[in-house]
Amino acid sequence: MIIQTGNRTDIPAFYSEWFANRLREGYVLVRNPFDPFSVTRYLLDPAIVDLIVFCTKNPGPVLRSPALGKLLQPYHQYWFVTITPYGKEIEPHVPPAASVMTYFKELSGLVGAKNMCWRYDPILLNEDWSVDRHLSVFRSMCETLRGATHTVVISFIDLYEKVKMNYPEAKAVPFGLQMSMTKELVRTASAYDMTIKPCGESPALASAGADCSGCMTQQVFESAAGENLILPKAPRNRKECACYITHDIGAYNTCGHFCRYCYANADQDTIRRNMQNHDPKSPFLIGHQQPDDRIHTPRQVSWIDPQMRLDNLLSSVP
Repeated sequence: MIIQTGNRTDIPAFYSEWFANRLREGYVLVRNPFDPFSVTRYLLDPAIVDLIVFCTKNPGPVLRSPALGKLLQPYHQYWFVTITPYGKEIEPHVPPAASVMTYFKELSGLVGAKNMCWRYDPILLNEDWSVDRHLSVFRSMCETLRGATHTVVISFIDLYEKVKMNYPEAKAVPFGLQMSMTKELVRTASAYDMTIKPCGESPALASAGADCSGCMTQQVFESAAGENLILPKAPRNRKECACYITHDIGAYNTCGHFCRYCYANADQDTIRRNMQNHDPKSPFLIGHQQPDDRIHTPRQVSWIDPQMRLDNLLSSVP
């Protein structure tokens, strides 16, 4: 199975001690965001967890934790690291891009470039961030990250209701500009041996040279795990999304970056209350078990194709 950590929050940036404790104890309890008394107990056992997928804006705390690094050694990993050049007015608590790029290269040295993805998203346009400025900064960042990854995921800002509330001056990027920018980004990325993959965007961007097959796909996961996988039926995502997303252990309204464009956070007061209720020793990311909780353990098995593993083993016998 695949454990995902980052579609609801940023565990590496804010909850690395908690995650180390979960790996140490071998399980995690996750509340259903739509039914908070429905709780899933996931085992964190390398024998059945074929891959852990991380999404973060700051992998530094993981890199600076020898204990967590050791606990992660038995697991295959795939890292989506968002690195954007915006300032504190848009991303108040995200480390400077230069620092995150340093972390990115260090992490790539540990897990390999094929297990790393750089996310340059969301792309937004305003008085400070013109198309030309984006293209210039993107080229500079590609030069810095050359060899540390071969994949760049891009997306253009989506005006979800939470985004409209927290970032009312944000404007959608017209499709014509999306197309022309994507062409230039593809051209630049290619010069640095990187492939552009749009996230949740129109498949028409493929005509600009982008790979619209999805950023969390079976092929990506198999490359990271080094194994062929038999995945259960893919969950239903929004129609623009081709990704395979399942078994997320995070929680909404718990990310302290306070990015104004965030779709996972409602408001800062809610986030602060939730973060104050975080206990690194609890099996829950936020809070503790409640009397009315209904805890269930799903069937958890490795998704590695046993036939392919046997074939590989037999082919190695003289």
